[in-house]
Amino acid sequence: MSTKEKILTLTDEFIRERGFNAFSFYDLSKVLGIKTASIHYHFPTKIDLGVELLKSHTQKTKELREKVKDRSPEKKLEAFLSIYTKIKADHKVCIVGSLATDLHSIDAKMGNEVKILAAEILSWVTEILKEGKKKKVFSFDIPPRTKALMIIGNMLSALQLSRLTGDKDFDLIKKTVVNDLKK
Repeated sequence: MSTKEKILTLTDEFIRERGFNAFSFYDLSKVLGIKTASIHYHFPTKIDLGVELLKSHTQKTKELREKVKDRSPEKKLEAFLSIYTKIKADHKVCIVGSLATDLHSIDAKMGNEVKILAAEILSWVTEILKEGKKKKVFSFDIPPRTKALMIIGNMLSALQLSRLTGDKDFDLIKKTVVNDLKK
């Protein structure tokens, strides 16, 4: 892994653990065993670092969406939910959820990237739901975008709440989300 990739990986961890405003280049340099100048070489400002991290998350989401585009709506939903399952297995929280709490205290460029990532996720889940309803594999009575917001909100909350209530609750919520669509 390159120094730049290590910086991005650790930044991701720090954001999920502490929030964007609760760490500095110095904190990164201590853990990585490099000088802050090395971080500045790759990312002139902390905002540049945050923006690049968010762009990489958006790109990964698009790549997963593209990878499963020819699969059934159920398999697409499973792929989407696998993101949260992996986050849970890694004992993390969602990057969007973490940064949403910092939205009013981060730079506008970074806030815009959070919104772009959230919009990509919302668009994908809405598309999955529309297709599933059209193919009669999903059933729900509210607009697909609203249902997508509810699913995303449930998964964000499940990551957070199950840290307090137990891992079984995460699995229960995820299973309920899927079963609710198949009624």
